[in-house]
Amino acid sequence: MARPRASDYEEKRLMILERSAHLFASLGFDRASINMIAKACGTSKALFYHYYTDKQQLLFDLIETHLQELLIATDPTQWSGLTAQETLYGMTEALLNAYRDANAKHKVQLNHMDLLDPEQQDTIRTMERALVSRFSDAINAALPSPGSSPMLLKPLTMSLFAMLNWAYTWFKEDGPMSRADYARLAAGRIIGAPLP
Repeated sequence: MARPRASDYEEKRLMILERSAHLFASLGFDRASINMIAKACGTSKALFYHYYTDKQQLLFDLIETHLQELLIATDPTQWSGLTAQETLYGMTEALLNAYRDANAKHKVQLNHMDLLDPEQQDTIRTMERALVSRFSDAINAALPSPGSSPMLLKPLTMSLFAMLNWAYTWFKEDGPMSRADYARLAAGRIIGAPLP
């Protein structure tokens, strides 16, 4: 008979994802053992297997969940009714806010995605493309002449992601600029808006 699912199953699953992300980011996927993950979670190895069959499944769930969170946070319908520029600023700030406590998840996505099997990689790449496409559309709409620079759209979009994805390496929460300010600065540079 299958073990019944605990009432706090989802909460514990998210805790496993969070703690394993930190282990994978600091030690690497190969060096972080299931025993280490279980210990970091204050649980047993046997209980770990109630949530995941192996580290590979955990790695996929970690990256997929992270991208789902980013897609939810940047859903452009949240800014319907605003100007294209304000929508882009809102999406950019939402992405930076979603990154706030996700440095380890972000590192795992960047450094360990190639360890997933091809089908899992395809799923993750589809999600990444959806996120990039969403921002590309928002940038295109916010440009002074929307649709006038199709050849520049991909470089502009990827430049914005470069500014946002690597901000964790230098951005200070108590620094001179807030996440909202940096979001406006980064997105503004991409669409040629005047400096604040």
